[in-house]
Amino acid sequence: MDGSLPAYAVIVAGGQGTRMGTAIPKQFLPLNGRPVLYHTLRAFTEAIVGIHIVLVLPAHQISYAQIVLQSFPERIDMTIVAGGETRFHSVQNGLKDIPDQAIVFVHDGVRPLVTSDLIQRCYEQALENGSAIPAIAATDSMRRVTEAGSFPLDRSEIRLIQTPQTFRASILLPAMQQPYRAAFTDEATVVEHSGTPVFLVEGEKANLKITTPEDLLVAEALLKARQE
Repeated sequence: MDGSLPAYAVIVAGGQGTRMGTAIPKQFLPLNGRPVLYHTLRAFTEAIVGIHIVLVLPAHQISYAQIVLQSFPERIDMTIVAGGETRFHSVQNGLKDIPDQAIVFVHDGVRPLVTSDLIQRCYEQALENGSAIPAIAATDSMRRVTEAGSFPLDRSEIRLIQTPQTFRASILLPAMQQPYRAAFTDEATVVEHSGTPVFLVEGEKANLKITTPEDLLVAEALLKARQE
């Protein structure tokens, strides 16, 4: 896809696989014969020609990256950096060499079903509005739990946030220089805390985050259905 600014994708893959019950980190588990992370990286390289990939891994997992690279029939240009203590610090590490004039995607390495359509929509909206945060409507009844009990929430006002959270680098880079706070659960909260509003974009229900064995089964079924 042609665009007015170069595109960078910071893929954050820090999972340990504890909830998967496996010794292999979840981003390296097989999904339809190839590592989960392969499908994630492939989605971005197919969506935007010439995109720069920055893969952020825990230092002790960097050797695993060769497994992923060997899954590609062709060579892909990718920078691999070590993560930090938290997601915030890992993203900071991934942003170190990104120029101020760019569009930056920050994406979970274990969301392998992100589509080219969503990636391109995020790019276009971030180019226009400065940010694009994928979100989907809540479909289940929801309650807020406090010490005083539980209380229903109006689900029409609730959105479930996904990645790739996408920004103009000129917005994200200075925001990520703030001191870390526990309230920084994602890049959108960091940018908002810096005083810049963020803009939502319609996400995709199939853009699931793989955290359990059940998620992996669902992802396999969805991926096979797409291929067929």
